[in-house]
Amino acid sequence: MTAAIESPARPVRRRAMMYGPAFVAAIAYVDPGNFATNFAAGSRFGYLLMWVIVAGNLMALLVQMLSAKLGLATGRDLPQNCRRRFPRPVVLGLWAQAELVAIATDLAEVVGGAIALNLLFGLPLPVGGLVTGAAAFAVLGLESRGYRRFEVAVAGLLLVIILGLAVDAVLAGIDVSGIAGGTVPTFAGPDSVLLATGILGATVMPHVIYLHSSLTSAHAQDLDRIEPGFRRVPLIGSLRRDVLFGLGVAGLANAAMLTIAARLFHPTGESTDTIGEVHSRLGAMLGQGAALAFALALLASGFASSSVGTYAGQVIMAGFLDRSLPLLLRRGITLLPAMAVLIAGVDPTHALVWSQVVLSFGIPFAFVPLILLTHSHEVMGPLANRPLTTAVASVVAALVIGLNLYLISQVFLG
Repeated sequence: MTAAIESPARPVRRRAMMYGPAFVAAIAYVDPGNFATNFAAGSRFGYLLMWVIVAGNLMALLVQMLSAKLGLATGRDLPQNCRRRFPRPVVLGLWAQAELVAIATDLAEVVGGAIALNLLFGLPLPVGGLVTGAAAFAVLGLESRGYRRFEVAVAGLLLVIILGLAVDAVLAGIDVSGIAGGTVPTFAGPDSVLLATGILGATVMPHVIYLHSSLTSAHAQDLDRIEPGFRRVPLIGSLRRDVLFGLGVAGLANAAMLTIAARLFHPTGESTDTIGEVHSRLGAMLGQGAALAFALALLASGFASSSVGTYAGQVIMAGFLDRSLPLLLRRGITLLPAMAVLIAGVDPTHALVWSQVVLSFGIPFAFVPLILLTHSHEVMGPLANRPLTTAVASVVAALVIGLNLYLISQVFLG
């Protein structure tokens, strides 16, 4: 019997179908919390913490690749795999902390969108928070018509963010020697540790570790419907390229934020601790076009990241508990803390920075189960991690935990 010859177009179509999830994940790495922490770090410490952004981005590449690989290999997301493999008390604990992470995430995103609307149109912050929540709900509504529509919309908002930051970075100028000097790991006291932890929390976002595996598993399930029994191993290359490009762009955006602040604000000796101050000083130093580009990038970040955060909340509950809430109800629940902060008059930029610190504490609770699952041949089959990959991932997890413990001892107890 003559073996069937596969059409050359079929492998190309398979590979093309795996692109997209990393661009949604990338939004979480350029959310308003990144704006707050990166501009604050550059303003106060110059290029000192550039190495944290580089390290965080390398960590993000590893984490998101493992998350995507889990979704491809199993056809299930990280919370679903945890529910199937771990004891019930562990699953409930993971779910509880993941929900707290989702709340902290949404706080940063809604507050960021509210600040942007205030800068652009003068809307009161509580009104801007409601508008941001509604806009995010509208973007997320595209998912009901197919995940591709949602991914395209989010990628479009990502493009707005990148263009806005690129304009400001070009206008500010690039100090290559300063950037290179900032890649040497060092701290300058507890305040720099706090900001470094915030940058890390804003760079490696726990909720998007859950979400990326869900998006990739949805793509894999589509391929299963089209081509039952398709070979998964050859698609790893497509996942790697998707993650490298999507997260690489996000890493450049983070570096641009710190570079702009280090280049313009740090030399003056005046700390720029709020996003409003960043906006006004950009306008004064580079012109109103630069201030507008910054505000538009922040607005796109708030709208896109809030929709991604709500989507992640759905994945977390459905995966860990096999339960779900109506989307409008979940949007309302996660919106409440952000609205409370805005109505109470809490400094929004400080709220953003502290939300990122909270997120950094959630990283191990997503990352450690991810390492355990992707290391297992029983779970992953031929796509299980190599020993070196598991070793590197374990070292990274240990470093994150150690940095958080150091933060507690130096800032909260010192």
